[in-house]
Amino acid sequence: MTGAAGVLVLAGTPIGQYADAPPRLAAELAGADVIAAEDTRRLQRLLADLGVRTEARVLSYFEGNEQGRTPQLLEALLGGERVVLVTDAGMPSVSDPGYRLVAAAVEEGVAVTAVPGPSAVLTALAVSGLPVDRFCFEGFAPRKAGERARLLASLADERRTLVFFESPHRTEQTLLAMADAWGGERRAAVCRELTKTHEEVVRGPLPELAAWAAEGVRGEVTLVVEGAPEPEPDDDPESLVAQVAAEEAAGTSRKEAIVVVARRAGVPKRLVYDAVHKR
Repeated sequence: MTGAAGVLVLAGTPIGQYADAPPRLAAELAGADVIAAEDTRRLQRLLADLGVRTEARVLSYFEGNEQGRTPQLLEALLGGERVVLVTDAGMPSVSDPGYRLVAAAVEEGVAVTAVPGPSAVLTALAVSGLPVDRFCFEGFAPRKAGERARLLASLADERRTLVFFESPHRTEQTLLAMADAWGGERRAAVCRELTKTHEEVVRGPLPELAAWAAEGVRGEVTLVVEGAPEPEPDDDPESLVAQVAAEEAAGTSRKEAIVVVARRAGVPKRLVYDAVHKR
């Protein structure tokens, strides 16, 4: 122990082929004092694939024990140790364990760095054939149908390309729910087993992809869906006033209703504001 705070290293791991591992990953694993791994068995396979021998203490760190294990890892960091955090694939804390430890380390002034590695989000986005200039990542959609429907409804006007993770056995249900919420014309891509031997990218409208998924999906799945189309500008004052009134009747404040209607109509907020207040 040095008495000075250590370093937390978030180490990105391959999402498929171990040859995709960044060169620095092997060095960090070999030099770690502690390795926190989502699955210690997968870690051992990764070490073998990379030809790495390490003397680090290996601790499990997964969703079930993340809250209880974080103080132990934070103690190691405050004691001057170098802690390397790895998950099963991709970057820790992105839909994987890690956020609690990062937040705790930052709160205590511990240095946090990363070994950048492969990302299923960016890989799927790049191969989807959909717009990549602006996108948002939504993680896993809720499992319960009602919660999922509410989330998708809230994203109906989102113009950025949307990226989701999904389990193979829920892929069909989620694609159908997306088609219900956003319409059958939305284009999407189902990216399965990215960078692996059986990699597959299926592209098409949401209903077609749902029909494809009904036959069964295997492996890790990432969904990429195009954003909402740009609305045809609606600058008719009567229409704008009526839409604001409808939003207010639903419990939205006038200020927020004006913002919502302006965004939906594709017009400046000032135009909606003037229409409402002149009326």
